[in-house]
Amino acid sequence: MQVHKSGDDVRVYSRLLNDVTEAVPELVEAARRLGWPELILEGEAIALRPDGAPLPFQTTMTRFGRRLDVARARETVPLTLFLFDLLYLDGRSLLDQPLERRAEGLASVVPAELLTPRLVTSSVDEARGFFESTLARGHEGVMVKALDSPYEAGRRGRRWLKVKPVRTLDLVVLAAEWGHGRRHGWLSNLHLGARDPETGGFVMLGKTFKGMTDEMLAWQTGRLLELETGREGHVVQVRPELVVEVAFNDLQASPQYPGGLALRFARVKGYRPDKLAADADTIGTLREIWQRQSGS
Repeated sequence: MQVHKSGDDVRVYSRLLNDVTEAVPELVEAARRLGWPELILEGEAIALRPDGAPLPFQTTMTRFGRRLDVARARETVPLTLFLFDLLYLDGRSLLDQPLERRAEGLASVVPAELLTPRLVTSSVDEARGFFESTLARGHEGVMVKALDSPYEAGRRGRRWLKVKPVRTLDLVVLAAEWGHGRRHGWLSNLHLGARDPETGGFVMLGKTFKGMTDEMLAWQTGRLLELETGREGHVVQVRPELVVEVAFNDLQASPQYPGGLALRFARVKGYRPDKLAADADTIGTLREIWQRQSGS
């Protein structure tokens, strides 16, 4: 988010430039305590657990609901501000300045407790150590930025790279949806399930159509039609036999699915012809991941 300060007037904007000022009074108060009349800052607001580890992204987003009791939300899900860029300072735009100078300026106007932890290094080993310690604190990864990079709104490109580990699961295809547009005539959107050893069935965790090549789409359409057990509108149900390796960012609580969990940003890495459905990951594995992620 961006924090715009002009005297005591502070406005806070989301990444999509929605004005969320009224929802985040603690961020407004933190900005007012800064000793500079005019600032535009960029950073993140994160809900933290008592041990300092981040709560799931979904928890942070509860602070921005349409019908929000702000006082109660602030008490139950307090936000912590982490600043990482300075875009404007007392009448002077810094957008064209290299990141190195913007970072120096930020450190000179913002107290250390509001700064995002960072490391400047050319050592691969030091960078790896910083990355691993970030993961150990519960964060999903790091941003790697070139020191000479100017500010580019809404873009990362080659000078700003998001680096995070890829987590994968072996899941079972429960159904698939006919594609649209370029994917018309192919079964595209896969319904993914984890094995439930207690019932002998499968628990749906979400859908994905990402990561598939044309060759994979053609193959899976033919194979899934061989496994078809029924249809409902544009959805083709199949016997739960195909195992697919799925990469994902993290999990989120979901009232939509019976297991109470859903994958975030799932994408297909490939099919696992070497595995049977009985070898797929279980819903218990997903719950263990969720416990580590949420601290519950």
